[in-house]
Amino acid sequence: MKIGPKFKIAKRLGAPIFEKTQTQKFRVKMENAPKKKGKKNVSSYGLQLIEKQKARFTYGITAGQFGRYIKEVIDSKTVHGPEELYKKLETRLDNVVYRLGLSNTRRFARQIVSHGHILINGVKNTIPSTVVRAGDVISVREGSKKTKTFHDFAERSKSLTVQDWLSFDSDKMNGKVVKLPTLQGQDVLFDLGQVIEFSKR
Repeated sequence: MKIGPKFKIAKRLGAPIFEKTQTQKFRVKMENAPKKKGKKNVSSYGLQLIEKQKARFTYGITAGQFGRYIKEVIDSKTVHGPEELYKKLETRLDNVVYRLGLSNTRRFARQIVSHGHILINGVKNTIPSTVVRAGDVISVREGSKKTKTFHDFAERSKSLTVQDWLSFDSDKMNGKVVKLPTLQGQDVLFDLGQVIEFSKR
């Protein structure tokens, strides 16, 4: 998915939604950016649209894919809409590869999956949007471990920490979905409740 100039998009949305903008340099730029005079108050519609864009760009998925996830949540009539939407986004295979530290960006994680480097329970999977489930084991294909795709993994793994719903063995380059992720207590950059409300309009 072609996104565009990441720094400009992150600045416009007011949040470091891309990995390359999650730096001290970007935070300082945001804090020191001159405030526009005469800026109009943003409507509730505008605020909800911003939250939707933040979430979609964070996971790097198309508007169509994101819309389908939201529709599934709305159609389910669940009272835990934000929680269910969060699970759908977090349990995508490309996101799990990123969360396990096998890639330093979600975009590269999608490429890793598409090129056949990743296995789910020992079976190759090339579909980034595949939903992983509790108990699934995600691993790097044996023949891929020594390729340039993972050339910097050994160094990055020294400072690697994974979220509590995942476990990871850096020596074997495989991880497990211990349980499904929960939104509660997570430090997210967007409001999924507002995202759902926007789509109900």
